[in-house]
Amino acid sequence: MRVFRPGLLAVSTLIPLALLAVVVFLTSYSWPAIQFNGLHFLTTETWNLGNLYANPVRRDGFEVPIGATYGIWVFIVGTLASSAIALLLAVPVGIGVALFLNDFAPHQLRGTFAQVVELLAMVPSVVYGLWGLEILAPLVLTHIAPFLERVLGFIPFFSGAATSGYGLLSASLVLAIMVLPVITNTLLEAIKRVPSELRESSFGLGATRAEVLLKIVMPSVRVPLIGAVILALGRALGETMAVLMVSGGALNYLPDTIYSPITSMAAFIASQLDSALQDPSGMAVRSLAEIALVLLIIAVIVNVIARLLTHRAGLHRV
Repeated sequence: MRVFRPGLLAVSTLIPLALLAVVVFLTSYSWPAIQFNGLHFLTTETWNLGNLYANPVRRDGFEVPIGATYGIWVFIVGTLASSAIALLLAVPVGIGVALFLNDFAPHQLRGTFAQVVELLAMVPSVVYGLWGLEILAPLVLTHIAPFLERVLGFIPFFSGAATSGYGLLSASLVLAIMVLPVITNTLLEAIKRVPSELRESSFGLGATRAEVLLKIVMPSVRVPLIGAVILALGRALGETMAVLMVSGGALNYLPDTIYSPITSMAAFIASQLDSALQDPSGMAVRSLAEIALVLLIIAVIVNVIARLLTHRAGLHRV
């Protein structure tokens, strides 16, 4: 016991220490970019590496390429919009799939259906990206976008025709499919832990199955559902390759419709790293590190909000 307890304590501190190490590294490495870009970094829509073949010039005490401008508002909007739409699509479907697997699926097929959902979580993101590139994007262009424009065209965000299948809608659909297993599996395990006495007593009082699910089961799994949504949001915010392949790679362009091309922060870092490494001043790479720091801060804020929501939901249950 004298060795076991300190060992567990040492292991348990690895995760916060790893997170702290990442934060310290990103902050120290991107500090020159933070000083150079200021708060305008978050609100400026223009990202321009400048002339990488000329000698850097000195601006505000830092060496940067001629004409270089670093602004990430476009990428913040793309990240948050695609993640939000993905959750709007995935959460209702995930809840429905979890309820179906637990209460409506034939007993002989429940295991098979559950394994299929788990397999979706194991598919590499680049495979989703290839599928979105070759199958989903053409489908969005030829069928999904025209249908949405006909049905919801009176809403400005859905008006206008899609010029290509690559954009916010395709990225959101791919992300929705990728986060669906996280929501379904987490919620399914929580539903299984709901005491059977609650169901039986409700049925005994004359409640229908729908009433039991909506008024007994779902309120009982409110806290795990919030946790599942936050886990799904975390994956959606940080997804790189799949979004990069279907988002359209918008640069210096804010989406005005759901069909517009976008770029997320994670996808932009991956796509621009090679070009940024050609910057002799190093400011471009440090600005990419600043994007990573902003993305990490957003993830931390999301988790803090999730903690507050789950705490409040737990108090309401009590």
